Amino acid sequence: MEDNDIIDLFLSRDENAIKQTSEKYGVRLRGIAYGITSDREIAKECENDTYFEAWKRIPPHEPRDYFFAFLGKITRAIAINRFKESQRKKRKFVACELTDELQDCISPEMEVEDKLTSEDITRIIEAFLDTRTQLQQNIFVRRYWFCDSIEDIGKQYHMTQSQIKSLLFRMRKDLKKALKEGGYPL
Repeated sequence: MEDNDIIDLFLSRDENAIKQTSEKYGVRLRGIAYGITSDREIAKECENDTYFEAWKRIPPHEPRDYFFAFLGKITRAIAINRFKESQRKKRKFVACELTDELQDCISPEMEVEDKLTSEDITRIIEAFLDTRTQLQQNIFVRRYWFCDSIEDIGKQYHMTQSQIKSLLFRMRKDLKKALKEGGYPL
């Protein structure tokens, strides 16, 4: 079923919208949640919570042109919150590693008046990614949006882990430069 048809089901409050969304995007949404939580049960719960949240947000939103991104953003937020709620010390959170990788690009400590809006930062990052090859864009998004491991990305693109690490290192360096030029204080 096409995204527009699924959105129409949500708008008409037809519960079949959830079934159709699950069939089309369930595996990918669980993948996002699993990349963050490293727990299959919690990932499934995050997927289900995503459907509930989408049910509450559609309407007023009508994400016809960006439905998967809309769902993915919800799933990421839910998975991150679920991890934060968890007090188990043995669980490793991949975002800590990703944050360390990106800390040179994105400074957590800025004066309030110096902060760019999230839309400004999004535009800078989108413009930066537009200057990259399709492969570089895919690897960057797989790592920093989907939280895929270096090993998994290497397998997917038939590259060594060293090649992936080098490519990401260079991209982070260039992103830092692009953010600085865009007015983001570093």
